[in-house]
Amino acid sequence: MCSKRAEHTTEKKVPRPPPGVWSITGRLTMLYTVSAGGLLILSAVFLYWVLASNLTREGHQFLADKMHVLRGILRDHPHDRDALEEEVQLEVAAYQYIKYYVRVLEQGGSTLLETPGMTDALPATVFPAPTGARESPEDGTSWRAQGGRAYHLIAAWAEVGPAGETQRLVQLGLDVSRQEALLATYRRTLALVLSMGMVVAAGAGIVVARRGMRPLAEITHAAQHITATQLHARIGPVRWPKELTALAATFDEMLTRLEHSFTRLAQFSVDLAHELRTPINNLMGEAEVALARTRTPDEYQQLLGSSLEEYGKLSRMIDSLLFLARAESPETHLERIRLDARQELEALREFYEAMAEEYEVKVRCEGQAWVHADPILFRRAVSNLLSNALHYTPYGGTVTLSVTTAQDHTTLVRVCDTGVGIAPEHLPKIFDRFYRVDPARSQRHPGMGLGLAIVKSILELHGGMVTVQSVPYQGTTITLSFPPPADARR
Repeated sequence: MCSKRAEHTTEKKVPRPPPGVWSITGRLTMLYTVSAGGLLILSAVFLYWVLASNLTREGHQFLADKMHVLRGILRDHPHDRDALEEEVQLEVAAYQYIKYYVRVLEQGGSTLLETPGMTDALPATVFPAPTGARESPEDGTSWRAQGGRAYHLIAAWAEVGPAGETQRLVQLGLDVSRQEALLATYRRTLALVLSMGMVVAAGAGIVVARRGMRPLAEITHAAQHITATQLHARIGPVRWPKELTALAATFDEMLTRLEHSFTRLAQFSVDLAHELRTPINNLMGEAEVALARTRTPDEYQQLLGSSLEEYGKLSRMIDSLLFLARAESPETHLERIRLDARQELEALREFYEAMAEEYEVKVRCEGQAWVHADPILFRRAVSNLLSNALHYTPYGGTVTLSVTTAQDHTTLVRVCDTGVGIAPEHLPKIFDRFYRVDPARSQRHPGMGLGLAIVKSILELHGGMVTVQSVPYQGTTITLSFPPPADARR
């Protein structure tokens, strides 16, 4: 019951986009609809323009052909009035769906012949200026009568007789009301087609966008089911589209890092609790024994001394953990300066000289090089390694501190001992926090398992690395690689 309630709560916490923010599906649908609608509109406008242009051109060509025929009759048969009347009056009536008018005027302006009813439909004054007798008719003009009918008008001079001594004015008018009605019907049809096309485009856009975004929705659904207890789950980059493969791979890499961090954090918590339990139990046990009966001042003094030793151990552990926490912080700032590495090693050798004499271990320094590092952290890293080497080197052994410069200007600091060594299966883990191979390996008091972890953190802060080579019962060599400053790499 509680599990179902928790799952239900988790589903409710899925964030929703704020008001006014479009989803990717909505944006893709809008873009697809706008682009498809734009193409449809451009196509419709182009088709309408082609149709209107063709109708206008055909009407003008029809009038131009009639003008050519009338000019031929006036030039070749100037005295044949019957042929002119047939073309002007009878030929006009022969067309069922084409209505046009012809008027022939004398040079003085009087009407020689015209189509019946033309005076009422097309007065002579509405025609454009005529073109020359030997020129092709111009495009003409459009004119709309009071009744609403539309006409296309042209006018031109025609020569009379072969000699062309006299001329007559020919006016032609074509009724284009039928073509305008056709264009109006075509516009309404286009508007209907465009409306339906926009609706279909919007529907298709929704389907296409949803199908295209389905892999992203599946990735989101898969990510929602990954919790802190299921960090082992992976999305997998195999079955996704090419555009989402990189996203899936990057997400899986993030999950791998998170799983590793959670595992380390859980292990660190367990190790920390285990390490704190021992000194606290010791302190509690000593206090309980001391309170069991009345003690002498010497016994209380001995108890306080023992407790102080445990307090010191706890204090050193807390300091080490705080240092590791600061080292992992991205805001940690290093004061890197140029140091004489051999001089620093000699100073550390002198500092540990008393401990080395107590353990009957010989410490020596070799090499000469400069290192670009934080002086305090450099000393702490080498000091931790030297302290470990002294603890795990038997009586009569040797610890060697050496420094060299590699070909890439990297400074290599090595701490080599002739101690008990480390088994190969333990080498990958010796830099983990609280990891100890075997406390019995040390001939002196065992450490807390944080020294090598601190060394690794110091090298990572400097952008370097630490490596280890060890042969059981022969010795261990740990190498610190400090990178050169940026200007030295060029």
